[in-house]
Amino acid sequence: MAVVINMPRLSDTMEEGTVASWLKKVGDTVKEGDILAEIETDKATMEFESFNAGTLLHIGIEVGKTAPVDALLAIIGAPGEDISAYLSGAPAATQAVSAPVAETAPPTPAAAPAAVPQGVQVITMPRLSDTMEVGTVATWLKKVGDSVKEGDILAEIETDKATMEFESFYAGTLLHIGLQAGESAPVDSVLAIIGPQGTDVSALLSGAPAPASAPVVASSEPVAVAASSIAPATASAPVAVTSAGSRILASPLAKKMAADKGIDLSLVQGSGEFGRIIKADIERFTPSAAAAPQASISTAPSGVVHSEGVKNSQMRKVIAKRLSASKFTAPHYYLTIEVDMEEAMASRAQINTMPDTKVSFNDMVLKATAMALTKHPQVNTSWQDEQTIYHQHVHMGVAVAVEDGLVVPVIPFADRLGLTQIGGAVKDLAGKARSKKLTPQEMEGSTFTVSNLGMFGIQEFTSIINQPNSAILSVGAIVEKPVVKKGQIVVGHTMKLTLACDHRTVDGATGAQFLQTLQTYLEHPVTMLA
Repeated sequence: MAVVINMPRLSDTMEEGTVASWLKKVGDTVKEGDILAEIETDKATMEFESFNAGTLLHIGIEVGKTAPVDALLAIIGAPGEDISAYLSGAPAATQAVSAPVAETAPPTPAAAPAAVPQGVQVITMPRLSDTMEVGTVATWLKKVGDSVKEGDILAEIETDKATMEFESFYAGTLLHIGLQAGESAPVDSVLAIIGPQGTDVSALLSGAPAPASAPVVASSEPVAVAASSIAPATASAPVAVTSAGSRILASPLAKKMAADKGIDLSLVQGSGEFGRIIKADIERFTPSAAAAPQASISTAPSGVVHSEGVKNSQMRKVIAKRLSASKFTAPHYYLTIEVDMEEAMASRAQINTMPDTKVSFNDMVLKATAMALTKHPQVNTSWQDEQTIYHQHVHMGVAVAVEDGLVVPVIPFADRLGLTQIGGAVKDLAGKARSKKLTPQEMEGSTFTVSNLGMFGIQEFTSIINQPNSAILSVGAIVEKPVVKKGQIVVGHTMKLTLACDHRTVDGATGAQFLQTLQTYLEHPVTMLA
């Protein structure tokens, strides 16, 4: 059975897309994971990969053409398969559904397609960032049976970059939840089903194997989709993992409460679905009611737990993957300078006497860095195998520590902003980061990154380059110390800056000259007004 591929929604604000190029042509063999096309969205041009295998039978949108989200983009199926039924009788924008088929061979009765009842929408795990492969449901804002309006927030989804609100594009009743809070599943696994109240969706859920990819989208007619495309997701639930790898079902709130109270989850009897430990179980737990410790937990003779595994979040996995890739592919080297901050401190104090003005030392560093990058464009570059990309503007990444790890929101066109504008942007982005409200677009496109640990009292450190940047600046604390000025030892205030450079793009002399310029701006802030 052929698979109809729609124009994907590649950003949360995307309404239409333009095909920049096709990487496959009609008649080509397509494997799962092959790049089908490059699609220009309202944010960027992104590669769109196939989640299905077969032959490319039809291209619905030619290169350079623009179409709404969910318009017919392509059809994949068996060689020579008749697809006339998919192309006749309805406009492409309303006829197509992104419904995958696991195999290109004729379906067996067990995998026969199930008709989606009219008005029913199958919602799948959205791709909320360009690098997202798996999503975790942090919490549901609706429960089965609730009325859903278009624009209502259905759930909070934890991606590889942040936890984001996921809103419904449809109205109706929430008929089915495919992933419980804390469970993870690949992009395009079934997340929920919305439709008219009382609609029986059991036929869509029964007897289906593991979830396939691509969402089922609104259609003006009932559409046949493969049963395998809407199987309940087999995802890993939030668990406490013992040293021997045993799994304990527990809600995120229960896990947090247990950690706060020092309760070993393996000793708690769960009363939730499938024995899941919930809030009430933790509240009524007493040590006397505890079962004997499980053999899978490594304990000393006194019963003290030696170790406990904690499931890695998607953010932590991506941090590990990206920083490892950067460290082991980009040849790092480090340059450190010590900056006299006396004039910067005086200038900041004077600036902050102005009404409604609040400038931090970090804002001054960011401003000086943006200006220094315009003087040394070689540092504001990205390495590619065949070319070095020189960025025409400075899009400043600012590392922000959050509960689950580290995110890098981006201040676009920082080279055009004044001190107070930079300060406002940092405050806004940092607030969004800590409240998990950052969008993927606010974390994309950096050309240089600054990491500041001075507020923690760290005097000097090195950072791993945030690729595809060519360098990252590490900012230490301002320290009061004896310094020599005009041959006299006096009390001074200094700050250490360390620049990590990718030697493929930034040579030592170039990095040193950049730091000299940056030092001049910070030691003489009036030069930043020129």
